[in-house]
Amino acid sequence: IHVLIETHSALADAYKIAALPWLRGLDFGIMDFVSSHHGAISSDAMRSPLQFEHELLRRAKAIQVAAALAHGLVPAHNVTLAVRDTDQVRADALRARNEFGYLRMWSVHPAQIDPIIEAFAPRTDEIDLGTRVLCEAHRRSWAPVDIDGQLYDRASYRYFWQLVKRARLSGCELPDDLTAAFFAD
Repeated sequence: IHVLIETHSALADAYKIAALPWLRGLDFGIMDFVSSHHGAISSDAMRSPLQFEHELLRRAKAIQVAAALAHGLVPAHNVTLAVRDTDQVRADALRARNEFGYLRMWSVHPAQIDPIIEAFAPRTDEIDLGTRVLCEAHRRSWAPVDIDGQLYDRASYRYFWQLVKRARLSGCELPDDLTAAFFAD
């Protein structure tokens, strides 16, 4: 079950809501959230770029994502109202992921699905670094490792493990040595 955060009271209780044991996701509902402000936020804030720039919306999104992640839930970003503008959908998805930490995004039209998946997929350079770090750590029984003069330890391993799992779920091609070490069937 996913719960939508789309009112002042829901935002105020976001951490309490996220603590409910049966939840899997905490989602943001931009249209209802904006309209609940009695005209203090213009309707332009229901779409980009203002949905990412209006301070009340930035605050609300940051709280919603933080509450979700604090409780191990998936934070999902609201829809893009530019239904068939795939460039806008991709740009919104990238901003949601990179600026706020969203892990998913809603779609309202089939044309929106591929740009969202592409935007949320890990970058190739991160997959490559994650592969190097995880494979070297595995070879060294998970002791801290030095890759190109940088230290990586268990916190790094958790980060890169989550990244490669996300990459795999997104359909990204994974390097053979990573697949052999961790995903051999």
